[in-house]
Amino acid sequence: RAQVDLERATPEELAALAGRGALAWIMGPFYWRAFFSSLIRIGFTSLPVVGLTAVFTGAALALNIYDGSLRFNAETFLPQILGVSIVRELGPVLAALMVAGRCSSAMAAEIGTMRVTEQIDAMSTLAVDPFKYLIAPRIVATTIALPVLVLIADIIGVYGGYLVAIYGLDFSGPVFIRNLAEFLENRDVVSGLMKAAVFGFLIAVMGCYYGYRSRGGAQGVGGATRTAVVAAAVAILASNYVMTSFLVEF
Repeated sequence: RAQVDLERATPEELAALAGRGALAWIMGPFYWRAFFSSLIRIGFTSLPVVGLTAVFTGAALALNIYDGSLRFNAETFLPQILGVSIVRELGPVLAALMVAGRCSSAMAAEIGTMRVTEQIDAMSTLAVDPFKYLIAPRIVATTIALPVLVLIADIIGVYGGYLVAIYGLDFSGPVFIRNLAEFLENRDVVSGLMKAAVFGFLIAVMGCYYGYRSRGGAQGVGGATRTAVVAAAVAILASNYVMTSFLVEF
């Protein structure tokens, strides 16, 4: 029964939790130690998996772009297509999905365990607002950390494609970099970072929401963790389409 309730999250409940988390951060007090702890766990420790994902994605994408453009004698456009694809779409989305699988599940498990062991109730008894101590720092930390991770992923992903193009496809290094720099615009990078901030917010909200609502002991925490990852991934992909439609139009 508890697991079924978790599956039926409504937009109103998610918006209420996000609003309470934002209000708790604005109104204070803000727990800086909890914030920096979350920032290190979410940002710094996610660098290896995000970096590996980016470099292999960039390398594979370079091969696919070259193979497809070769059919139209347009292989010289590889740097431009690679840069735009990674900076605007693949970098933000793949980095967000990796962080969702790693951090949204961790948030749901941590907060869910505290919920079923009544630590959150004890916190309220001691006049400590759980939203200010548990949820607000995680939401703010993830929203800040993900754009930084995406920026690093963009650089590593383009570099992975650069290595393949130079050492595997006989491209000229200076020409590759010049074509990439001339074609990419500031709005391409900014749009990707804007998406990353929204993705980070959604990841934290999903993890905190399902963890906070978990019931039913270990089985309930396991269900909350699984549901948080799935919900975060769906939210990332859906919001990516909405933001891409808006950014392309305007």
